[in-house]
Order: sequence, then structure tokens, then C-alpha cells
Amino acid sequence: MYSDDDLAALSDALNTWAPCDDFYLSRVMAAEAVLDVGCGTGMILHRAREQGHGGRLCGIDPAPPSLRRARRRQDVEWVEGKAVDIARQRGWQGGFDLAFMASNAFQVFVTDDELRDSLAAIRTALKPGGWFVFGTRNPQARAWESWTPENAAEMVDHDGRELRVEHRIESVADGVVTMTETTATRDGRPLRVDRGVLRFTSAGEIDRFLGGAGFETAERYGDWQRGPFTDASGEIITVARAV
Repeated sequence: MYSDDDLAALSDALNTWAPCDDFYLSRVMAAEAVLDVGCGTGMILHRAREQGHGGRLCGIDPAPPSLRRARRRQDVEWVEGKAVDIARQRGWQGGFDLAFMASNAFQVFVTDDELRDSLAAIRTALKPGGWFVFGTRNPQARAWESWTPENAAEMVDHDGRELRVEHRIESVADGVVTMTETTATRDGRPLRVDRGVLRFTSAGEIDRFLGGAGFETAERYGDWQRGPFTDASGEIITVARAV
């Protein structure tokens, strides 16, 4: 079998540094106090410290295996929890200049209530005029159509095992995509199967939910090079301001 700790390490192998991370890092380095919502293994905050960020860096994530890897650096504050738990963290209310969600983590907010409550909690952590930056896949690009076994990723993990990671879509309904992710040996022997649910939210819906939580959209891009957002863009990259 493939353990949760193995899967966290594999995530680092699958998600190597990319232009999206440069985008977030530029925002992190320009802010004094930063909250990474859904920090995973902490790659971006690790890099920020390596590049000399001397302010407050905090990461929150609900997955203990990911946080165990994140905590290899002890000069960052790591907290186990979901976005909605932010409002209950002592010393976090109005404590940050920037909150961000990388890796399309915004899509884990599946229901309207989850989205409202999570955005409201993130808003409590920001100073007036603070920034919330995130990306999510544009539903019009229909990225899930390429999540098929034929497009599986092959790699060697941290222990030298040759693996294959493939996806199968179970359902697509009302903007919510349900899928399975199978981690297997190269010859196809399954090691574990995980189920995931992601919400694809339009730009208009995003702005409506942001407004309800006390944000206004200040910038929007369609790619990580800050190109304009269009209906054909693969990403909806949003820079929102707390008002």
C-alpha cells in the first residue's frame, strides 16, 4: 500500500516549482505578514524564507502528512485546520497583509456555504486593505476532460519507486467534478485510490461571493504571466482587496 506520508512526498514530486509559484512568491515577498491557506507541504513559504523574507509567515492545512513535511522548517508557523478554522485562531484576526491559496486549492470549497464561510474566515485574518490572491480553473476551459488514464503521469518517487498516477472522472454536475486518483506501479498494480471533489466556479460567481465576504476584485488575469482574462483562459487568477 501507499501511505498518506508517501502521498504527501509524491505531491512534491508531482508539483515541482512552476510559473504559478513565481506569481505567488512575488506577492509573498512584498508583504510583511502572510497566510498561506491550504499550504500543503509548505513549498512557497519555504522558498520565501530561503529568499530572505523576514516577516511573519503562517500556513494552515487540514492534512497532517503534508504539515509534517512543511514543518521541516521551524521558522514558519504551521497550523492544522481548514479555511473556516482561521477565524478561531488566536492572534490571527486582522493580523495579515496577504492571504493566498495556491495550486487551485480554492476549488475544494464545493458548496455555497463552504465558500461563503471560508471567504468570511479568510477576511477576518486580513488587515483593512489587505490582499487575498488565488487561482482557480476556468470552467469554460473544461480541464476535467483531459483527466483520463491516457494522460497519466509517470514518475519516480522519493523512495525510487516507479509510479503511475491516473485520474478517472465519475461525474460532472452543476459545476462540481467528482473523480478518482489512482496511484499505481508502472505495470498498473494499484497502490491506493483516492476520491476527490472539485468545484469549477465562474468569474462572475467568484466576484459575487467575494463581495458578500467583504472583498472587491482589484486585478484579474488569465495566465501566470499576468495576461488578460478571457472566456478562453485556462485560469481565473484573482487579486482581491479587503474592504
